[in-house]
Amino acid sequence: MATPKFPEIQGGGSLLLAWQIRDKRVLVVGGGEVAAGRILNVLNADAKVTVVSPRTGLNPEVAYRIEMGQVDYVDRTFEPSDLDNVDMVLTAVDDPEASTHIWTLCKERKLNVNVADVPPECDFYFGSVHRDGPLQIMVSTNGKGPRLSNYVRRTIASSLPEYIGDAIVNVGKIRQMLRKIAPDNKEGPRRMSWMIKVSDAYSVEDLCRMDEDDMATLLTFYKENKVPRFSCLEAMKGGYDAFDGSFGFCVGC
Repeated sequence: MATPKFPEIQGGGSLLLAWQIRDKRVLVVGGGEVAAGRILNVLNADAKVTVVSPRTGLNPEVAYRIEMGQVDYVDRTFEPSDLDNVDMVLTAVDDPEASTHIWTLCKERKLNVNVADVPPECDFYFGSVHRDGPLQIMVSTNGKGPRLSNYVRRTIASSLPEYIGDAIVNVGKIRQMLRKIAPDNKEGPRRMSWMIKVSDAYSVEDLCRMDEDDMATLLTFYKENKVPRFSCLEAMKGGYDAFDGSFGFCVGC
């Protein structure tokens, strides 16, 4: 019997997820530079953030977010009651004993917690993230080499097409418009198959140039399960109707 060619298991990794924490309550204990980075990460994910830290220990960025009302603020050191009604806990204090105490309390309450710079006391790690609109790319070294993860992230980011974020925004718009004209759940596989064709047919530049009129024209080809060239969309916008019988649909003038 032939040996199945399935992927080999590589233990020791993390499960990388796009964790949805919109409107979740996140407690950040600490107000220094590391806390500032943690706060920005969770605010970018639309979480509701509470910072607990004496005002004397606030980093300028953290102080700014407090002043602007971007986070709730408690001016004191941590108390166990701070864990009431929270969904996630991040600690970033220069006190290993206090951090371990918070971690222990979180484990008792089954709360997900990240203790800065103490991998054994983390349910999850923060990676090095590249962000371009809806595009997020995270590099993780699983707590082994955070500085190197920054190098890997920069290398990946430098190889990406310019305006890739804008292209993804437009693909998202097309998907939303498609759901309106084909809302039935049974259409799900067909919608997915057609969107794959769309994503493969157009360059990043084409996708960036599309306006809503182009998208509306493109969607008229959905029923026939076809995807025209971008030049066709532009030609149809101008009132032309070019046709190439070898393809069976408009391909532009």
